[in-house]
Amino acid sequence: MKRKNGFKVGLLALVLSLYGCGAYNFSGADIGTATTFQVNFFQNYADQSARSVIVPGLDREFTNALQEMINNLTSLSLTGSNGDLLYEGEIVEYKVVPMTATADQRTAQNRLTMSVNVRFFNNTKEDADFERRFSFFYDFDAAASLTSVQAVAHEEIFERLTQDIFNASLGNW
Repeated sequence: MKRKNGFKVGLLALVLSLYGCGAYNFSGADIGTATTFQVNFFQNYADQSARSVIVPGLDREFTNALQEMINNLTSLSLTGSNGDLLYEGEIVEYKVVPMTATADQRTAQNRLTMSVNVRFFNNTKEDADFERRFSFFYDFDAAASLTSVQAVAHEEIFERLTQDIFNASLGNW
């Protein structure tokens, strides 16, 4: 008899604890009453910044990465227009600069830096709107060409940039 009661109490505790977690999500996202989000195409204006270069397709890749991040970490639905949450902006910097030198004054390491300007509009909570610049970098051996490290660099840079944008717009920390 005690065993049945213990099982029932344990089951009840489990159900109540799971029920209490219903509003919690593991990303910590505070989506409020929003149900949809929209990510407008991030134009690449990097060539307007000193020493920056234009990389074909970078704008599409970054836009997709931001859409995927938000889609994967929230229950929001992606929409093409009139989203409750709107992300827009532009890529404003994409450049490689030497970082460290060898004893004979040659470049030993390069740094690829990418910066994006983001405007975020929360149509369900206007005081959450912002415009901000986000930047991150990837260091690589100077003997390697940019094209040889670009896929790995983009993956790391996009991961950090999209996470920072997500935290700034929806992070409830």
